Amino acid sequence: MPQLQLPIFPDGTKEINRDLGVQYADGKVVYLHGHLPVFQHEENDLKSFRLFTSQLVASGVARAREVVEAFGVPLGTVKRYAGLYRREGPSGFYRSKPRQRSETKLTPAIKEQAQTLLSAGCSVAEVARQTGVLATTLHKAIRAKRLPGKKKSRR
Repeated sequence: MPQLQLPIFPDGTKEINRDLGVQYADGKVVYLHGHLPVFQHEENDLKSFRLFTSQLVASGVARAREVVEAFGVPLGTVKRYAGLYRREGPSGFYRSKPRQRSETKLTPAIKEQAQTLLSAGCSVAEVARQTGVLATTLHKAIRAKRLPGKKKSRR
């Protein structure tokens, strides 16, 4: 006959749910199932925190809402990292190099074409249509001085 695990936690343990608790001691975070430790990491180790709480959510041991209530983190963040765990597993949390941003739309050739058009008196919207670059991208480049805007005429 199966024996139930009683929800008995040591003093100072914060409950995540009726089976799981977390305890902070000596700079470490210790996760407990009943009175048995199942995982631990340093208090400032955010990657390990995200990994383990994502494992809990992905395996159904804890709900995302329970993690949110126990640790005070945003629900969207918990769901995002649980999804990362489901897609990539533990290695998704320990990438050796950060993800690269996509290539810029403002290549040197397009910058030159845009500057020529702006100098000729075209509006940013016209330049956007002719170069195939969004007007917001052009405005951002002008504000950041990566692309000199057209000269304002003084009247």
